[in-house]
Amino acid sequence: MTQPEVLDQNIRALQEWLRNAWVQLSDPAMTTLSRRELRSQMKQCSADLRAHLQAASARSGGPTAMPARTFEKPELRLLAWR
Repeated sequence: MTQPEVLDQNIRALQEWLRNAWVQLSDPAMTTLSRRELRSQMKQCSADLRAHLQAASARSGGPTAMPARTFEKPELRLLAWR
């Protein structure tokens, strides 16, 4: 498996873990301590996901966007009516 494939697989796994964590967090049977621990793990997972996404973006050279538009001062002409 190549490096980009591993990175994409890790990104998908982290996204799935976070999705499941949100579902688990909504469980009313969870204790306050369990919720706090889960939220802490979710923060760490979010940071890991952000790092993986930045690595994937850097690997691909960033998103291919249209070139930035430059705005110039328009040439205005005043017309006099007689």
